[in-house]
Amino acid sequence: MINMVKLPTSKSELFLRVAKGHFATSHSHINYYIDVTTQKTRLSEAKAVAKELVSAYQHNTIVDTVLCLDGTQVIGTCLANELTKDGFTNMNAHKTIYIVTPEYTSGSQIILRDNLAPMVKGKHVLILAASITTGYTIQAAVEAVNYYGGIVAGLSAIFATTHECLGYPVTSIFDPTSLPDYASFDSRDCPLCKAGQHIDALVNSFGYSAL
Repeated sequence: MINMVKLPTSKSELFLRVAKGHFATSHSHINYYIDVTTQKTRLSEAKAVAKELVSAYQHNTIVDTVLCLDGTQVIGTCLANELTKDGFTNMNAHKTIYIVTPEYTSGSQIILRDNLAPMVKGKHVLILAASITTGYTIQAAVEAVNYYGGIVAGLSAIFATTHECLGYPVTSIFDPTSLPDYASFDSRDCPLCKAGQHIDALVNSFGYSAL
């Protein structure tokens, strides 16, 4: 059983739930599990996340489509709602925004079926993720947008360890200043493994499974 704690922030409706320990993802080992379940599933928190992220795109960024990774569709819907208000621009004929969830192959590549591909082709696509840390998932998303003829409008996440990824600016609510000792390690060179610390849980975009 991992011990989850809630870290207060300066934003009353936004908080960070984390557990410190030794966690394994498909790409790395990390010393914190960041739980964004309620931000992704609770409407009030999803709205708060969207309002915080949207300020980075007001007046200067065209967004036609939100590509939702890591189960962020509720946030993506709230973000699209904010982006269709006065002061924002999109190029779609119906003046609306598409919210797209991609499909993954067994090799973690992102594909879009023929019925979804037109929502990316020629569109300004905002890529939304729960977190941006190692960059593997974002790289797959950027490659997919480019492959299907879209234009990457920006990268957004609840938590990110960088302000830039693959040459694109990253907008996030929380960063390492919120969690200064956060660290990610290559699984083959993990100091926690070398110290004999057992893995507390396996984690992915759906959540965690304690070991």
